[in-house]
Amino acid sequence: MISGVFRAARFAVISAMAGLIGLPASSSIAEGGAFQRPPMRLSVRNADWKAYKDAFIKSDGRIVDTANGDITHSEGQGYGLLLAVAADDPLTFELIWSFTRTEMLLRDDGLVAWKWDPAADPHIADVNNATDGDLLIAYALNSAGERWNRPEYRDAAAALSLVIVDDMLVPMNGETYILPGAEGFRGDDEPDRLITNPSYWVFPALRNLQRLGSAEALDKTIKTGLILLRDAQFSDRKLPSDWVEVASESVMPAPDLPEEFGYNSIRIPLYLLLAGIERRELLQPYFNDWVERGNGSPMTVDVSDGTTITTLSDPGYRMLAALVACAVTGQAIPGDLRSFSPTEYYPSTLHLLGLSVARGRFPEC
Repeated sequence: MISGVFRAARFAVISAMAGLIGLPASSSIAEGGAFQRPPMRLSVRNADWKAYKDAFIKSDGRIVDTANGDITHSEGQGYGLLLAVAADDPLTFELIWSFTRTEMLLRDDGLVAWKWDPAADPHIADVNNATDGDLLIAYALNSAGERWNRPEYRDAAAALSLVIVDDMLVPMNGETYILPGAEGFRGDDEPDRLITNPSYWVFPALRNLQRLGSAEALDKTIKTGLILLRDAQFSDRKLPSDWVEVASESVMPAPDLPEEFGYNSIRIPLYLLLAGIERRELLQPYFNDWVERGNGSPMTVDVSDGTTITTLSDPGYRMLAALVACAVTGQAIPGDLRSFSPTEYYPSTLHLLGLSVARGRFPEC
């Protein structure tokens, strides 16, 4: 059993270390290369946020994945926190953060356990983390601290960011990769080989967290992520698999895992555009597949042979295709996607984030 006293002490020490750093502003060299636009502030309309809260946020601050047994995961808590900032709703933010802090921040290292299951006893059966969830939570905390002048949120963001940088960013073969979780993705006997997930490069979070320190490590991670997206283009569809094995001389779909461009990877263009990365060569495969081939609907794809598995027609998924079409060719967002009505947790979350990016980055669409 994990000691709550030890956990609290560990988090307090990390928070104090973050305070001593002084939280310098980033002077990342990536600002002049990776990013084509300045950072943006997410914004969500009040009516849309109310509909989202009513559909997916429990009274205790738990975000429920309605298509997956109403479980709660660190990714969902991170998205909820980020959307609460975008909606300028500090009360709901604190509710979500309180649940996350007390129910999921259970690891001795200061990372967040990835899954809380209402049907399990204990509710957290697997204490492994998911680094994309950690990044989203830290990003949201720092955004909340800056927007509402709440230093305790910035301190918590800095503490979590330090652990991510120290434990989850792995230098290898001259690059810096993101480990998807603390356990299970790299063997001690193969230091030049690991499994990663390209969609765990939450580029806006990596950019935002540079303001809290560790700018060089985060900058290298951003650059490695862009290289990975360039190299992990499989089959004639030129799409990455959700899980990728990286070795000294190869990038390939991870063995013993589905060779699938799936629900993880469809977020990649959203993260690129939210971060202000609009490189045509990175967006083009998604435009070709979703706009020209899919007629506005993303698809999950078997990257071993390029066949379509599932066409994703939910408005939240189609919003991602519309966003790519807007960024690449200036196409207008279809009228039915400009309004929000909740469906399931995941596409609804992507829909709200996509609408915010469209309004903030591409008002002409």
